[in-house]
Amino acid sequence: MGKRKSTAKPPPKKRMDKLDTVFSCPFCNHGTSVECRIDMKNLIGEAVCGICQESFSMTITEFPIPLIVKDGGMGQDFQFSSLTEPIDIYSEWIDECERVNSLEDDGA
Repeated sequence: MGKRKSTAKPPPKKRMDKLDTVFSCPFCNHGTSVECRIDMKNLIGEAVCGICQESFSMTITEFPIPLIVKDGGMGQDFQFSSLTEPIDIYSEWIDECERVNSLEDDGA
């Protein structure tokens, strides 16, 4: 009698690389001086430079995700999920700086 064939193990799942939370300042150009923080209780994201004390804050937008109801109920439940990460706050700050700079260039 022969041996049973062994099943192959599935390959390990690849991990997502962690996104940065510290960035370079668009005003003083100091690397790793801008720290982004998210206050989920008040729905505010803030980026602050530790060197020149420049700051930017924005409201965190949330959108509803429908939940699957397993008990057969007729109502639909929603869970709110935030799409904002520290990189999103920093990107909004850079975009706002570019908008202001383009308005100044158009006016001059």
